[in-house]
Amino acid sequence: MKIGILADRRGWHVEALAKALARRGSEADFFPITRLSARAPGHPLASVMGRPLETYDALLVRTIPEGSLEQIIFRMDVLHRLEAAGVRIMNRPATIERTVDKYYTSSLLASGGFPTPRTVVAEGFDEAMEAFREFGDIVVKPLFGAGGRGMVRVSDAEIAYRTFRALALTRNIFYIQEFVPHGDYDLRGLVVGDRVVAAMRRRSVGWRHNVSQGARPEACLLDEEAIGLCLGVSKLLGTDYAGIDLLRAGDVWTVVEVNSIPGWSGLQRTTEIDIAQEIADHLLTQLQP
Repeated sequence: MKIGILADRRGWHVEALAKALARRGSEADFFPITRLSARAPGHPLASVMGRPLETYDALLVRTIPEGSLEQIIFRMDVLHRLEAAGVRIMNRPATIERTVDKYYTSSLLASGGFPTPRTVVAEGFDEAMEAFREFGDIVVKPLFGAGGRGMVRVSDAEIAYRTFRALALTRNIFYIQEFVPHGDYDLRGLVVGDRVVAAMRRRSVGWRHNVSQGARPEACLLDEEAIGLCLGVSKLLGTDYAGIDLLRAGDVWTVVEVNSIPGWSGLQRTTEIDIAQEIADHLLTQLQP
């Protein structure tokens, strides 16, 4: 099988996936996703530095890096066009769109009946302040982004005022979630196909539990409720693989984030399961006739 890996750089995850695919007899080529080019009409449909992408059996998307709205839309358009041309994209472009946009994710979770924090998304300062007064303790997040970057917790009216005024100057959308009291940890379940292949508890001193922000990963086993939530969310959003973050709110689990391009370097330190191999094997299984 001819496999390509799209990412912004050849990092640890790309190398781990390439080695896992090689162990199954499939060579993997790396393509910087920031160097995409496309033609309409004409061939190649899409390429990176002159190398056609439609000749590949599958493309594994490792990152959709930050950029302008035009850059992000173009990258997603190219993935959609390649999928229409018969290239297997993992995760599928529609799935990435459902999870890269936090409002889209929140709305799908709510419509699907999954427990998730109360959320208000608004363009106006007045509506943002109204949401703060309603919730009292909030987490303000960027609409796009991962790894805990750009998040701030606000429980003071004056700080809320200043935060929203600053965001208004940069024409940002206000994405506001009610803060869920939950102790000093959250859980990350990694779903591959129809299985939770690994999970970790992320413990930290503050309220943010991203490993990239200093949280400590610990091995854990999910209970049946948490497993059911992870698998249900994965099915709802159509993921091939995903990281699903849960908080314990009282006596129930709450889904707070879904990442369809998850990192797993922290999780890998807590388990003997070869996560890259699980992902590679799932992709190759999907390509079998």
